[in-house]
Order: sequence, then C-alpha cells, then structure tokens
Amino acid sequence: MSPPAERRPGLRVGALAGAALAGLVARDLRQRQHAIIRNFPVVGHFRYWLEAVGPELRQYIVTSNDEERPFSRDQRRWVYASSKREINTFGFGTDNEMEVIDSLVVFKHSPFPELPPAKGSPGAPPDYRLAAGKVLGGAHGRRRAFRPASLVNVSGMSYGSLSPVAVEALNRGAALAGCLHNTGEGGLAPAHQHGGELIHQIGTGYFGCRDDGGRFSLDRLQERIAEAPVRAIEIKLSQGAKPGLGGLLPAAKVTPEIARIRGVPAGRDCASPAFHSAFGDVDGLIDFVERIADATGLPVGVKSAVGDLGFWETLATRMAATGGGPDFVTVDGGEGGTGAAPLTFSDHVSLPFKVAMSRVYPMFAQAGLAEDVVFIGAGRLGFPDSALTALALGCDMINVGREAMLAIGCIQAQRCHTDKCPTGVATQNRWLMRGLDPELKSARAANYVVGLRSELQSLARACGARHPALIDAGRIEVVGARYSSTPFHDVFGYSADWPVVSAARRAEVEGLVGAPAPPQPPGPGAGEQAGFPGAGDPTRRHQDVRGMGEAASGAG
Repeated sequence: MSPPAERRPGLRVGALAGAALAGLVARDLRQRQHAIIRNFPVVGHFRYWLEAVGPELRQYIVTSNDEERPFSRDQRRWVYASSKREINTFGFGTDNEMEVIDSLVVFKHSPFPELPPAKGSPGAPPDYRLAAGKVLGGAHGRRRAFRPASLVNVSGMSYGSLSPVAVEALNRGAALAGCLHNTGEGGLAPAHQHGGELIHQIGTGYFGCRDDGGRFSLDRLQERIAEAPVRAIEIKLSQGAKPGLGGLLPAAKVTPEIARIRGVPAGRDCASPAFHSAFGDVDGLIDFVERIADATGLPVGVKSAVGDLGFWETLATRMAATGGGPDFVTVDGGEGGTGAAPLTFSDHVSLPFKVAMSRVYPMFAQAGLAEDVVFIGAGRLGFPDSALTALALGCDMINVGREAMLAIGCIQAQRCHTDKCPTGVATQNRWLMRGLDPELKSARAANYVVGLRSELQSLARACGARHPALIDAGRIEVVGARYSSTPFHDVFGYSADWPVVSAARRAEVEGLVGAPAPPQPPGPGAGEQAGFPGAGDPTRRHQDVRGMGEAASGAG
C-alpha cells in the first residue's frame, strides 16, 4: 500500500536530503585538497567550521592565539598560509603582552634597511633561493664537497614514523624548493627518490647499511647511496626529543615494506639501541667519520642533542689536534619532535636549542674551528624569528621537521605514536594515507620553505644584513621581567666577535645574494621593497579572506 498523500512530501524531502548527503560524501571522497575531509567525509567539515568561527568563540573560551603547544595557533596559521602561497600578514597588531613576557627576543631594526635583490637574481622571488654561508666538507677537502643551495632544509624524519606518501610529498617538495631532505634513521626508501637531494642519516640501528648480524657495513652503505642523489651523510648520536634513548617504531607501523628496508620482523616493535656499536668514544667517532668520508667522498657530520658538555669539549679539542672529524654538526634542541618517546625524556632530558647552541659553539670557536665546521640548528626553528636567532648563535643552516609536516597537512593531533594520524602524515594505515595527495602536498611543502626563506631575508634586511648568515648579534636584545633588557651577547656569554665571520667569508656570503634592485615607486611593484613578499601579486589572496564553506586554514 502506498503511503498517505500527506506523508509523501516528507518522504520526498528525506530522499532529497539523502541524495544530497550521498553527493557530499562522494565529493568528499574524490577531492584531494583536504585529507581530513577525504578520510572523514561529511563530519570532517565540522572541523573547518569550528576553526572558521574560532576567533569569535575564543573571546569567550580560554585558549588564546599563543597558548597552544608545541605550535601556537598563530604559528600554525602562518605555516598553513605560507604553504598555500597566501598573503600571511596578521591584523590589529600583536596580541602578546610584550612587557610581561620573559625572554622575549627583540630584533633592533636599522633605520637604513638593505634593499632586496633584483628580480631574477639569487635571493629574489619567486623562489628566494638562499644558499648557505659555508661549503659543506670544504674545510676537510672532501671530494664531493658542496655549498647547500638552501640554508633552510627538511629535517630527519624516518620512513616508518612518517607514511610513504608524506615522505614522498616532502621529497618532491624539497626538489621544487631546491633544498635538502634528510632521510631520518629508518633507511633510504623508494619514497625518498622523487627528485629531492638527500642527507642520508645513519642511526644506531644502521638501517639500510647493516650486515646480517646488525653491525655497520660500509659496503652496504655505498650500495644504498649509489641508488639515490645522496649529498651528505649524518651520523645520529642522539635526538633532542629523546636523548639517551634509542629509537622505537611501534609494531602497528612496521609494515612488510618497512621491515624489508630495515631488516627486521614485520608487525613487531622495532627498537634501535641507545648507543653505536661501531665506535665508543670521541676518537672512535672521528675515525668512523673519516672512514666513511674517505670511502664515499661525501661530507659527513653528526647530529646530537646537548647534555654532557665534556663530550663536545673533547670533540672540538681532538678535531683541532687531528685535523679530521665531522664536516658539520647538527645541534638538536630538547624541544624537537619525535614519533614516540617517554614523557620525562621529552620534557626533562637535554638542553633547549638556544642554550644548547650557546654551549657548543664557543668550544669550537675557542678551538679555532668555527669557520671550518658547518653548524645546523634543529628544534622548532621553522619561523623567521627563531631561524634568525639560530643564525645569530652561529648556525649556518636550519632544519625544519614538524613545521614541514604542518605544511603537508598535519593538524597537531599528537597521535603520531598510535598509527591513527587523521591526516595520513604519521601513519601506515592505508585508509588514512589515501587522504594525503603527495603531488598536491609537495607544492605546499615547497611553498612553506620558500615562504620561510623570503621572510627570513626580509627580517635580516630590516636588521641591516644582506644575507641572514651575516646577522649582527648586537642587533638582538632579550627582554626580561620587570622591564629589564639584556644584549644578546651577554645573555649567552658570547664574545663580541662571535659568530666568527672573516672578512673574506663575509665578502663571499654577500656575493650569494643578487645586487640590490632599483627603488620602486609606491604601488603594486613595491611589495618586496616594502618588506611584504607576495604583495602586489594578483594571484595571491590573503589568508583571512575566504568565502562561505571554505576551510579557514586548509590544515589537513
């Protein structure tokens, strides 16, 4: 029997609603821009709606733009906007309480800022190519020494900890941005071979370069690096987020492919030791570095968190005495990221980056090695202010890890250790991974790196430096409690001539940036000279200008 006539309109409405819902589900599953919506059709839209009305809600709810950790809402918005090539300026002025923030880093601008380079020259748009201030491996005469084309590069995040599509997106992005991509300690995977040049990291598990007994094998290392564009090798001693511990890849993430690459059983926890079996002291480390460098011709460095300062003092002393040792040192701050670690080790073991770098650099400077070693900083440095601060402490290059993850869709869900990352970045779950389109997200990774380079240059020019590597530490003060302010050198105990930059190297670094562009009259063409990268470009819109139904940030 057919339903009563008066019920038929309701059925029609229900049928139309069902059809509309089915259409939305189909659209969500097909679109590739947002992993959250692709992985969670319909309900994923609520995240963006709540994000869109967030500024209004937060007038009545407790969380401010700068309270969330490890990355505040403002920081995440800046990364998301940069990754989409949007104008990433903020309105109404700072919402920080500048007079009550302890350890506030303040850059003292010059009344006569440097002009940006001319269009088409190094450091100019659209790519803002900005080479490192030192040659990697040059001081030790490595056969394959080179100057990194970008002083901003992608940090070591293992294949396994990250999904294959996330690693592929980062590698493709590194190729587009012209920067280096560190493999992490999980070994070299097919996902690393999409055009991006690599730094091959060797951890305590020797994944990808181990013999059948789990010991380091130089022959297998040489086989691996012959398969991909490896430009340097990094020996990982420890990691800022879990110093003194080995690595742990939870069983849920150990897929058959990862097990094959690492040489371990599939579906079981993969733990690597807290120490290297190939050496056990500083002299052994130097010999290990020289052995690899002699065999491969590549620059070889070390990555470590900073704890026992005796190790660093001995390393600098023995390097000065022997003339050998690491070509580069990556200082990983205690605030760095990890896929899984005990809370106590993340919170209380190893020094935070600024303190760590300020303890290590003086030892090499006093040993006369400051210009021979390339210093790389890591640990929440993927923003213009923190990156320039790291350079003022003596860094030559910056590695970005979680910030690059944000650029390809991470929403800071902090589920990396569960294999349930909702955006497909830090998981091996096939359903969740399908939401991340590596081709689309690679462009966002590249845009973020380019955006960071552009603003880093703008900040350096505002402080009177042609190249960020030439920032004068005297241009920085640290504001403290009760209206105190202390010069940067005094806070960190630096000599007035640190970081060390000889006259010859200063001229060399200045030559890495193109000649200044002629002054532009006010108007669309003056955006770069005004210090607003992207301003005047009609193809770029502002991060806060969007239509109804559009994602507020594009995160995920």
